[in-house]
Amino acid sequence: MDELDAEIIRLLQADARRSNRDLARTLGVAPSTCLERVRALTRRGVIRGYHADIDHAALNRSVQAMVSVQVRPLSRAVIDSFKESVSALPEVLSVFVLAGGDDFLLHVAVQDLDHLHAFLLDQLSQRREIAGFRTSVIFQQVRKPVLHRLPDPA
Repeated sequence: MDELDAEIIRLLQADARRSNRDLARTLGVAPSTCLERVRALTRRGVIRGYHADIDHAALNRSVQAMVSVQVRPLSRAVIDSFKESVSALPEVLSVFVLAGGDDFLLHVAVQDLDHLHAFLLDQLSQRREIAGFRTSVIFQQVRKPVLHRLPDPA
């Protein structure tokens, strides 16, 4: 990945709806060069897709929380089953499988605190494999929409 690829990625992260012509003009390269670079980045799996950034409050999901979960027995079957089932829940935005004291971290979004409480009681506390969970309500989030490639170690 060279400087041109890195700049393409930076520009697409900032605005994935930019046309190839606009990207090429900004980068000072031919549109065919730009298109081939984007296609190569996609083939290599660097660009995995294009997504809309959605305002959760506009979808009546203004309360977000992180839920740390411990499961037992700790086995591949339990981890895979839990990961698959909670991923399908509409309240769950992301599922992280962790090492350390917690086995999972769930990012959830619901309409209000009553719905968060209901989710915790009805969806999580009823599951036999859950040994415990802790919830942290998110007051504010700062996202970093543009990631830069870290330098290779020398």
